[in-house]
Amino acid sequence: MSSIKDIQEEIVSEFEILGEDRESTIFYIMELGGTLEAFPETERKDENLIKGCQSKVWLVADEIEGKVHYQADSNTDITKGLISLLIRVLNDRSPEEILKADLNFIEMIGMGNIIGSQRSNGLASMIKQMKLYAVAFQAKQNA
Repeated sequence: MSSIKDIQEEIVSEFEILGEDRESTIFYIMELGGTLEAFPETERKDENLIKGCQSKVWLVADEIEGKVHYQADSNTDITKGLISLLIRVLNDRSPEEILKADLNFIEMIGMGNIIGSQRSNGLASMIKQMKLYAVAFQAKQNA
């Protein structure tokens, strides 16, 4: 499995190919949402919604063999694409790896310029929620 750093570098390379073409970049982000694994209908409930997102974003996590496995979905394609990028970087990692992860790819691909301030706040909320799951699983492992 590639390291968090390697996956982020892959993502940066993919976005560099698109250059400054904002429309292609947004289309690509929307396409990435299609790579998410199917989200269980039973988990599409208020308690799994991420607070602070303009769109609806559902996120759940399980601990499988000491690693955090995320599943997510959104009611908008762009947001679905954004959470798919985060899952690509953080999925199936130990809580410690997730908590130590410096998600610099977001800045490196200029995501703030692409998605605007509302969605940037939502992206920060998604990261926060993913790290909160990691904290909870870490606490459980250390109990």
